[in-house]
Amino acid sequence: MEVRRELPSPTTAVLTPVGRLTMTAAGGLTTAVEQALATGRTLVVVDLAETTFLDSSGLGALVGGLRRAREVGGDLRIARAGDQVHAVLLLTTMDRVLRPYETVDDALAAG
Repeated sequence: MEVRRELPSPTTAVLTPVGRLTMTAAGGLTTAVEQALATGRTLVVVDLAETTFLDSSGLGALVGGLRRAREVGGDLRIARAGDQVHAVLLLTTMDRVLRPYETVDDALAAG
C-alpha cells in the first residue's frame, strides 16, 4: 500500500493511504504517522478518500496513531472516509473516537 504525504505546514501532515488498509498495509500507515510526528508535525490528518477497504488491523493503525499523536501533545484526525470505511467506523463505534470530517480542510481547521 502506498501512503502519500503532504506537508501543508511545519506542524501538519496529510497522509493518504491508497488501496486496502489491512493487516499487510497497516504497518506502512503506522510508519508514516510516526515519521510525521518525529518531524514535529503534531496534527496528522489521514485522508481516507482513496482507501477502498478497512479491516480491524487498519482500524488499529488509526487508533494507534491517534494514541501516539496525543502522547506528544498532538492529534490525529480522519477525513473523506468512503462508504465501507465509514460503515466500519459506525459498526465499531470508533466514529466517536475518530470523528470523520467531510474534507481535509475541515479536519485541519477543527479545534
